Amino acid sequence: MISFPVGPTVVRADIPALCADLAELLRGRGPGVVTCDVDGVVRPDVVTVEALARLGLTARRHGWRLVVSGGDPGLWRLVALLGLAPVLRESGRQPEQREQALGVEEVGDPRDAAG
Repeated sequence: MISFPVGPTVVRADIPALCADLAELLRGRGPGVVTCDVDGVVRPDVVTVEALARLGLTARRHGWRLVVSGGDPGLWRLVALLGLAPVLRESGRQPEQREQALGVEEVGDPRDAAG
């Protein structure tokens, strides 16, 4: 397992360099799990979540799986709000089969007869 820290702030211009650094770290290694440590992130925002998603793509391109370690509840609310909960996993959390995205409710059609 490899640890890759992110923080304390991430701006959009940082994302290509972060992805290049991760790619360099993973290049030539066999597949595994890379833990992205976000404990140092001061104010998570949409750009932080974008960076994590792009780092996840970079890891997958190199045969690795990215899990996220740390982060305050605000970060995880943003991840869920943006629909990325199924792809950005918190370290130690196992995905459930057919897990539904957080915050999504199914709405029934009133014309359907209740069975």
